[in-house]
Amino acid sequence: MIFMAKETKEERFIRIAEARTNKILHMLRLLGNCSNKANYEYTDKDVKKIFGVLEKELKNTRMRFQETSNSESKFTL
Repeated sequence: MIFMAKETKEERFIRIAEARTNKILHMLRLLGNCSNKANYEYTDKDVKKIFGVLEKELKNTRMRFQETSNSESKFTL
């Protein structure tokens, strides 16, 4: 029986983050296919709504990463 070395937290992060990022990139490319006016009809308002929600979620996600890296900072007056 062969025992595999236990995956470190960093290795697990890299494996999962890469897979999830690649899925998101793939889905964004699929969303980009909707820009084909020969197949779809949409307004500028529709586009602004889509990108507004994507930008908001991306900003929220980025903040989550920044908060964890600053979680040890202490408040002083």
